[in-house]
Amino acid sequence: MLNRVILIGRLTKDPELRYTPAGVAVTQFTLAVDRPFSSGQGEKEADFIPVVTWRQLAETCANYLRKGRLTAVEGRIQVRNYENNEGKRVYVTEVIADNVRFLESNREGGAPREDNSGGGYNSNAGGYSGGGSNASNNGGGNSGGNRSNNSRNDSDPFKDDGRPIDISEDDLPF
Repeated sequence: MLNRVILIGRLTKDPELRYTPAGVAVTQFTLAVDRPFSSGQGEKEADFIPVVTWRQLAETCANYLRKGRLTAVEGRIQVRNYENNEGKRVYVTEVIADNVRFLESNREGGAPREDNSGGGYNSNAGGYSGGGSNASNNGGGNSGGNRSNNSRNDSDPFKDDGRPIDISEDDLPF
């Protein structure tokens, strides 16, 4: 069985960051996603999809996402229900995101970034990995986002110094 969704849209308002009684960060925001067709009057229509992020990803989204910002979200659809104050059963459908990518630079300045390619943040089982648009999740648990506090080394490890690279057939992943 598969429950996977990928959305690209714009935030309708700034994300709302809250903390559970156990101290776990949770952020909610709504993504406006254009429909691939126009209405009978030629007007573009959109769906407004609620998105929820948890833990480090929630704090990152709260810090960097703003209303109107183009964003990609990857996650799963979840349907939950509860009984409201009037005793009626209310059903809520939302996307639980485990990967959020910022698709355009922060126009208002804000915090400095390490790259100009937007950003990608993944979360799996509470893990976090951050970086540029090539950020990937290698199975969760702080993969790739565990940056050391040492000073950043700006030398390019792949810089061509004129020597051939010796790679055996056994080292290739394919």
